[in-house]
Formats: sequence, C-alpha cells, structure tokens
Amino acid sequence: MIKSFIRKLIGQPKAAKTSFGQRAVVPATVHGINPDWVDERALSVVRGLKSRGFEAYIVGGAVRDLLLGLKPKDFDVATNATPEEVKAAFRRAFIIGRRFRIVHVVFGRGREHEVIEVSTFRAYLDSADAEKVKGNERSSKQELAGMKHAVDASGRVLRDNVWGPQHEDAARRDFTINAMYYDPESGEVIDYHGGIADAKKRVLRMIGDPENRYREDPVRIIRAVRFAAKLAERGFTIEGRTAKPFKSLLPLLAEVPQSRLFDEMLKLLQTGHALASIAQLRQHGLQKGIYPLLDLVVARADDPFVIAALQDTDRRVGEGKPVAPSFLLACVL
Repeated sequence: MIKSFIRKLIGQPKAAKTSFGQRAVVPATVHGINPDWVDERALSVVRGLKSRGFEAYIVGGAVRDLLLGLKPKDFDVATNATPEEVKAAFRRAFIIGRRFRIVHVVFGRGREHEVIEVSTFRAYLDSADAEKVKGNERSSKQELAGMKHAVDASGRVLRDNVWGPQHEDAARRDFTINAMYYDPESGEVIDYHGGIADAKKRVLRMIGDPENRYREDPVRIIRAVRFAAKLAERGFTIEGRTAKPFKSLLPLLAEVPQSRLFDEMLKLLQTGHALASIAQLRQHGLQKGIYPLLDLVVARADDPFVIAALQDTDRRVGEGKPVAPSFLLACVL
C-alpha cells in the first residue's frame, strides 16, 4: 500500500540516453598525484592482478583524495578480473555481498589488519533491460537468487553483478570525481567524465541523468550530502542539476532496508564531518524524511550539548580515535 503510493507520487523512471564519456589518459606531470601516498598493500594488489594478465587500477575516493592533496584512509581497486579470479590470486581473499559482489583482500591480523576492496568492472545496463521484481531485496530474496541484474518497480537496482568494460564501469559510478582510475605503475589517470576538471572547479556532479541515478539507488542522495560535507572545507558544492531532484525523490528512501539507512546515518555522523553533514542536510531541505533517528539528530543539532557531542566526535575521528555510536546517540536522546 505504502509502496504503491510512493510510486504514484514520484512516477516511473524516465528513459535517458547513456553517455559513456570520452576516455582521457592524464599523465602524472598533469594531475600531480604524489605516488608516495599510495598504500603499499593496494599497490601489491594492483601488481598481483596485473602480473596475472588482468587490468587493475586504484579507483574511487582514493583517486579523488590524492588529486586534492589529501592522504586517503581507504584504497579500493577495480579490475576486469571476476570475483572468483581475484579470490584465486590472493591467499587471504573473500568474496562478499549479494547485491554487489566484491572481494576483500586481507593483510595482517587482529586490530592491525587492513582490507583492500576489489570490485570487478560492471556493465552499464539500462533499467529497461533488467529483470523486474515486485518486492525489495528482502521480500524477493528467493526470486533474486538466480539474477545478475534486477530492479524493483521504482527502478531501484537490487542486483548489479554483470561484468563489462571499464568505460561502462565508469558510467555506472555516481559522481565524476569518484569515477577515475589511477594506475600506480604508469602514474596515469583514466578519466571518462571530466572528474579532474570538476575536482579543480570544486563541483560535485552526478554522472548521467541525476533523477534516474537516484532511482537506481536512492542512497546516492545521502552520499551526495556526505561527500559535499566532507569536501566543504575544500570549497566543493553540489551542482544544481545534481541537487534538484533531492526533495522530490526523498520518498524513495522508504523502500531502502532500514539497516542500510542506519549505516548511512553513521557515515554522516561518524566520519569526521557531522556538523557539516547536518548543515548540508538543512541547506538542501533534507532535515526530515531520511531516517527517524537522523531526523531527531538534525532537529536537536542546535542544542549546545549536542553541538559539543558532535564536535567531540569530529575531533576524535580526526585524531584517528574510535567513536561509539552509543555515545553520540545517548547525547542526542
């Protein structure tokens, strides 16, 4: 009943022409990435895959941060090797996930261990070509078991495990500044969608049609806010076309599993930019409707006690100290 109302309220996904961009190979003399900031373990994963004849690049937020002169905390690798081929290449590698299968390559043990996340290049498949299911990821679990690419009635992607070439993988990523591929051996950056130019202009821009991309995964609305908050000190703003659908498509988040929304709330509040995240939510009219507990945090964020708790959380994250969700939530409640 509620889902039917949401679909009527926001309508169906509209057809949009896919742009795969233009492949640009940018040398180290132009982009200026400091190779000394590349994690040795990530480098070993890239080399391990390339030695077996596969393509492998550092990808996503690590490339963005390196371009901005920030030392990344996490490194992800993208490759044309399948999850099974990646797993076979490393002694301690584990395939995880159903909606989006990836491999965790583990180095070290105990508290000192580090995980390099490895994903296979994904094909860009239009929602019209996907298999359709009536429910969500939980209610349609058995039906989804044999599917590689499936969407629900609102266009939300429930399965995304069809492999493809790098240019299609770039097109299905979210923001231009997160869709660049860095080869730490050659020093080259592969950029299909003007990510380097947007990084220089300090613009957070969605790849493709923003409305369709939010329908594919409504959590991208929250991710846009989180990245804008993280990069606010660097002068980044969300492009107007990227931000325009936020409020009209906010009801789509009602169909996202609560556990995933809770995780996204913690990322907003416990990655060192809690106050900036709340400011972004308010700026874009998203102070209500994402997650009940987050709504409460935003509503009480002007309380001096809550401000102090958020500031302390940001400080501890900045110092590399652990933060407990229970502490922050207790202060708010």
